[in-house]
Amino acid sequence: MAFRKLNFIGFYSPMFVRLFYTLRKYGVPVSTRELIDLNEAVAAGLVFANQDEFYQLAKTVMVKDERFFDKFDRAMKDYFDGIATFDLDELLNQVHKLPKDWFDLELIEKHLTPEQREELKKAGSLEELMKMLEERLREQHKKHQGGNKMIGTGGTSPFGAYGDHPEGVRIGGPGRKRSAVKVWEQRQYRNLDDDQILGSRQMQMALRRLRKFARQGAAEELDIDGTIRETAKQGILDVQLVPERRNRIKVLMLFDVGGSMDAHIAQCEKLFSAAKTEFKTLEYFYFHNCLYDYVWKDNIRRSSSRMNTWDLFNTYGRDYRVIVVGDASMAPYELNSAGGSVEYMNDEAGQVWLQRLRNHFDKTAWLNPEEDNYWHYTQTIGAIKQIFEDHMYPMTLKGVEDMTKYLAR
Repeated sequence: MAFRKLNFIGFYSPMFVRLFYTLRKYGVPVSTRELIDLNEAVAAGLVFANQDEFYQLAKTVMVKDERFFDKFDRAMKDYFDGIATFDLDELLNQVHKLPKDWFDLELIEKHLTPEQREELKKAGSLEELMKMLEERLREQHKKHQGGNKMIGTGGTSPFGAYGDHPEGVRIGGPGRKRSAVKVWEQRQYRNLDDDQILGSRQMQMALRRLRKFARQGAAEELDIDGTIRETAKQGILDVQLVPERRNRIKVLMLFDVGGSMDAHIAQCEKLFSAAKTEFKTLEYFYFHNCLYDYVWKDNIRRSSSRMNTWDLFNTYGRDYRVIVVGDASMAPYELNSAGGSVEYMNDEAGQVWLQRLRNHFDKTAWLNPEEDNYWHYTQTIGAIKQIFEDHMYPMTLKGVEDMTKYLAR
């Protein structure tokens, strides 16, 4: 009986070894002890030919700390039929090798009515969309224009440029509809200008509510009221000194520099310039569309000057007041899915990182330059507003004032 059991374990081991290394790749701390236990549990017949039951068994045996449940779920998705069933880096390399003239528009740009866009079929998931792209790359050998399937321009295909599709991969060309799930192009970023001359001082005055002053340090500033009071008591000059009043509020600002924010650069520069004037302790970073596992300080050197988001949390304490500036408008995959970023394959969903941001800092708020009348049209705005527990404010004077009242409490 022991001999038969050993053979059964040996038969399953190669498959579970792949699971073992997949879990490790996603950061789940597993050892060979858990791998052996899983083999023995399957060999004992605890599960058989049922994926859901195997999932529950593997989770029970392999994960010893509930903090790793999310990572385990992503690893199992990868292990069964997830996003790693194809090599996205290789897919990206193939896209970059496509002839540039395939994306030169020779037709009129495609613009559909909302009703026509509704009729187009969506892939249904990021994985399916990537698999479709992989198939097109294998099948396509020439330039296509005006089509509905192949990689090209001016059509209703989900792949290419200058076309119209409610969910696709834009390859080159300008962003026009803001509906691309992924964008493969060389985007140029620039830093916000902190020398922007404000049209009015109202933005500064609105932010000033957030400042907190406290007397700290050595007594080196003349206390006029105290000096007058003590001189009157003593009958001779009695100079009184107090510590200098200093601005103690600490602010961390995170700016979205995604393509949809191009229309709001002037507003953001006014806000940025006002903030740098008002706050002595101001730190700022940039991100693209949604917060993921890294941010950066300089858009010109964004690839070489990244800061891990965990390092951001470890560097700045809970007492920092955090203001996230962005339109919160993106494809749902970018917020809800691992691998949903339009730029790279993020290991964890954007909503996970936003929740971590909320959990780490005592006070966080989202400032949205989009008019609040249109917020209900965009699914991700509602989702992010919910994550921030309704602390999303429009970038109007009243919105900034309401935000600072909340952050100052």
